[in-house]
Amino acid sequence: MTDFSDMSPEPTPADELAPSHEPAPSHEPAPAHEWTPSHGSAPSSERAPSQEPAPSQEPALSHEPAPSHERASSREGEGEPARERARRWRMVLGGPAEEALGKAEGRDGQMDAAMAALYDSGGPGDSEAGSRRSAGLGGSAPKVARWLGDIREYFPSTVVQVMQSDAIERLDLTRLLLEPEMLAAVEPDVHLVGTLLSLNRVMPAKTKEAARAVVQTVVEQLEKRISQKTRAAVSGALNRASRINRPRHADIDWDKTIRANLKHYQASLGTVIPERLVGYGRRTTAVQRDVVLCVDQSGSMASSVVFSGVFAAVLASMRSLRTSLVVFDTAVVDLTDQLSDPVEVLFGTQLGGGTDINRAIAYSQQLITRPRDSIFVLISDLYEGGVREQMLRRVAEMTAAGVQVVVLLALSDEGAPAYDHENAAALAALGVPAFACTPDAFPDLMAAAIERRDLMAFAERLVTTM
Repeated sequence: MTDFSDMSPEPTPADELAPSHEPAPSHEPAPAHEWTPSHGSAPSSERAPSQEPAPSQEPALSHEPAPSHERASSREGEGEPARERARRWRMVLGGPAEEALGKAEGRDGQMDAAMAALYDSGGPGDSEAGSRRSAGLGGSAPKVARWLGDIREYFPSTVVQVMQSDAIERLDLTRLLLEPEMLAAVEPDVHLVGTLLSLNRVMPAKTKEAARAVVQTVVEQLEKRISQKTRAAVSGALNRASRINRPRHADIDWDKTIRANLKHYQASLGTVIPERLVGYGRRTTAVQRDVVLCVDQSGSMASSVVFSGVFAAVLASMRSLRTSLVVFDTAVVDLTDQLSDPVEVLFGTQLGGGTDINRAIAYSQQLITRPRDSIFVLISDLYEGGVREQMLRRVAEMTAAGVQVVVLLALSDEGAPAYDHENAAALAALGVPAFACTPDAFPDLMAAAIERRDLMAFAERLVTTM
């Protein structure tokens, strides 16, 4: 840069405020650390002389860019966003970025260590990655419990749930879930419950009480989430489905009746002469619909099993429904008598094993005594280990008898599931929709089934909104 001290025989006001060899041009404010009020910024009236450089200086500086580190902090407050971006990238990239972006300090360093223990250890079977770093959760249950406590302190619960799930998969922690002190440290969620249920058969007695407390917490959270909406949707659908056309006077729905008879309006009388009355069905404690939930409990359906068990318990609490819950792998287990306690229902499942859908449907057919008033919900990925042709024939028999049949490929929040496309297409050809459903959409699905609406159309709308 040109040394302007030799070009001006006498000092200018700008020369007094800045070194003579680096004058600050009028269009380029000084770095933030020189001009911020907290570091002694002069008022704008005092800085005015420095904003009028000598004419000989202007051509030399007007096209000369400032160095990159000066541009990053040339405006007040721009330095902080840059540092924040560097910090975030450091946390995202982890240890490999330490040389370029610096070492994470303080709370950031603790968060980085917690993530490194999981994601920089390479996971099970990666001996090379494991030998490069000393981080990792190791085989000590107390150490894992401390790690679980750390991530709960540093991250929100949704992130904790993801990290726990990754830890179980990457670091093979399933055996450590059999330790009570570890269960006391985990963040309860649906995926954890699924893992605990898969360990149910090998879980020692000392752990079962802690595991039951975890499952109880998740069940209560799910009931709070789905119970009210399910009861409202199902009750409303039952009321609409029970409308009658020859009601008693007290049961007439006048709004529906008037709308249905507007074409019979008599202008001379100024009124409607109804030819058809629309009324509410009389309130009754009688069972109006039979619901059979048939749930695949193979290992890939863990989350669906948890949600299905809770939904079954909620539906069973409604007197207008007779609800049955059947779970299956290669064997079939009827859990209907345990629906008063959803925790007991979930511990009655045995996640894992094969799949015999045909046998499960055969058993469920025995529970259906009123086909026209029955809803059969099969929750399965449709990977059939039994006799496929018989399975399809049984579904065709139920639909022909008037049963409302629904097939859910998954009942969870996990997104698009893996499933047998050939079997799904064969069911669709029978007029039976096969689609994935979120727990939030399940109450509306049940309402549509009770009212015998077009479930194919419902499935299409649901898929487009997901």
